Amino acid sequence: MANSEAESRVRRLRAALDSGRWAPVKRLLASLNPAEVANLLAALPERERNLVWEMVDPADDGQVLLHLPEDVRDGLIRQMDAEELVAAAEELDIDDLADFVDSLPETVTRQVMRALSDADRARLEAVLVHEPDTAGGLMNTDTVTVRPDVSLEVVMRYLRMRGELPAHTDALFVVDRFGVYLGRLPLDRILTREPHQPVAEVMDRDTEALLVDMSDLDVAQEFESSDLVSAPVVGPDHKLVGRITVDDVVDVIRADAEHNLLSMAGVDEDEDLFAPVHLAARRRALWLGINLASAFFAARVVGLFEATIEQVVALAVLMPIVASMGGIAANQIVALMVRGIALGQVGAGNTAALLRKELAVSLINGLLWGLVVAAITSWWFSPTLGLVIGLALLLNLLFAATAGLLVPLLLRRVGLDPALAGSVIVTTITDVMGFFLFLGLGTLILL
Repeated sequence: MANSEAESRVRRLRAALDSGRWAPVKRLLASLNPAEVANLLAALPERERNLVWEMVDPADDGQVLLHLPEDVRDGLIRQMDAEELVAAAEELDIDDLADFVDSLPETVTRQVMRALSDADRARLEAVLVHEPDTAGGLMNTDTVTVRPDVSLEVVMRYLRMRGELPAHTDALFVVDRFGVYLGRLPLDRILTREPHQPVAEVMDRDTEALLVDMSDLDVAQEFESSDLVSAPVVGPDHKLVGRITVDDVVDVIRADAEHNLLSMAGVDEDEDLFAPVHLAARRRALWLGINLASAFFAARVVGLFEATIEQVVALAVLMPIVASMGGIAANQIVALMVRGIALGQVGAGNTAALLRKELAVSLINGLLWGLVVAAITSWWFSPTLGLVIGLALLLNLLFAATAGLLVPLLLRRVGLDPALAGSVIVTTITDVMGFFLFLGLGTLILL
């Protein structure tokens, strides 16, 4: 439903642009939120995108730019002058602004910093000192804190004096006089408990704070497992330094899902769908080259059995079956492993059990489909050739299970991305082993 609606918007927008009527374009843009406008811009070729961008409400520029893929955002930023960029930055919250300034030219970043108040500048600098993929890089410093020794009535008066709370505030944070985090005070407890009760009696002491250097994926996992709306962030001294809200965590989850999906094909998740041809070709050339090298390696293995193939031509007809089945089985396991690693479900403690399980699954599938392929091959060519391909298929599925499970773990250990390199490596392994097993068994049994 959402995809068809997005396609309909793009068609209506292009029709209006082709006709030269700007009023329908502006009405459509006005009906969308910044994230929807960003999706619409990303779906347009560069010329049309630039026309539509000029019609976006300047008050939404900052939020729209934040939701765009990096390549698209950089292209639009290059068209904006310094005053427009500063105005767009001023509309953003501190945590969003921290993400935004990384995309700005250095001279514009300095202008943005000068335009901020002293308090906001200090808050932004407190976020920028941390890596963007950590809790410190995700956090906002707009925390509301109370002391444990005051009464709920005092807290209520304090909140009335503030007049409003930061977005996604579901609890206040309780700190001592040195700023050390002690616990959370959910808003519902302020409203439902007796006003004379001290905060210390009703506060939640069980919710652990997130360390400032925790990875963003670990933060997302903590939010998911604990059903959090917001969470406190503390430094090494356990002093409260900020908070993370669920809207930022949703962005992390979405970005990680896109990364895992596109990395399987060696594509950058921030690549512009309508990027210039030479840039897109250059980015994809690396992984095409790696795949080509692996293909030559597999071809070399086949070449070792040239004499066998010359005598039993049927081997050349059937050998892609073994390699293909192994590649599919291995990539199924790689996908499960990448997800498990991202969610923290895979580690040294359960690797052996996982390997036993996957070997058992591959043994069952190998016996099942090995018998099927052997029967078809026996009818098509000969029973002996059916035996060869059945055994090769069974053994290659066992190799596929081992490679599909261990390769992502080894890549993570050496600091490489399992989602990016895993499928290429295991496909090479299963291709090479598939050809070697099938042709090797053929040489031993048939000749």
